[in-house]
Amino acid sequence: MASLQNSTPSASAKKISGIRPLLFLGLMMAVVAVHYFHPEQYLDEARLRQFGAIHRVMLPLLYLAVWAVGPFFLPGLPITLAGGVLFGPVWGVVYVSLGSTLGAGLVFLVSRYLARDWVAAKLAGTRLTSLDEQVARHGWKIVAFTRLVPVFSYSLLNYAFGLTRISFRSFLAATFVFMLPWIIAFVYFSSNVLDLVHGRISRELIIGVILVVIVSLIPLIYKKMKARTGEPVDF
Repeated sequence: MASLQNSTPSASAKKISGIRPLLFLGLMMAVVAVHYFHPEQYLDEARLRQFGAIHRVMLPLLYLAVWAVGPFFLPGLPITLAGGVLFGPVWGVVYVSLGSTLGAGLVFLVSRYLARDWVAAKLAGTRLTSLDEQVARHGWKIVAFTRLVPVFSYSLLNYAFGLTRISFRSFLAATFVFMLPWIIAFVYFSSNVLDLVHGRISRELIIGVILVVIVSLIPLIYKKMKARTGEPVDF
């Protein structure tokens, strides 16, 4: 064990030193691409909205399909941000809410009925092993809590809840409702983030940043409130 611990820093250092040239090369290629190909013309908001209008049926269906399989392989945040860029602040919230709930439900069902033993082995030794006990005590409220105060990743929680005794309907309802504050904030932000590509800092972009900051402070506020009352922080 001691030899393994001693070798870890040098191995990490070698890995980092090997990655740096690749990062530098990637940065240079990005600079050249921006200079010669002007990708901002393809990130024009009006152009993207027009593309969405032309493909008003297929694009949402494709986006929901990405959400259906994405949580098995990808974090939810990039898909959420893409929804704001593609569909705007209103329809973006609609499609992200539907898609994220759909993805969460599919992962939940796979965890509960198809891969229960595998998921249980992956979660063994983590704090999520106490999730079933929390569900037994608080029911759907623990789903609401973990969505509002995301101390664990969206995808990991979907797997973990599949091992608990919560009903599928309660899981879906609580997931849909209590992820909305985060979805609204990040979709509104990403729907205006293209302003930065064109060198603009709009009022809408500033509002989006403020919303993201507010929801990001929820876990911190929760921990401070628990610390003030002397209660242990759940999980």
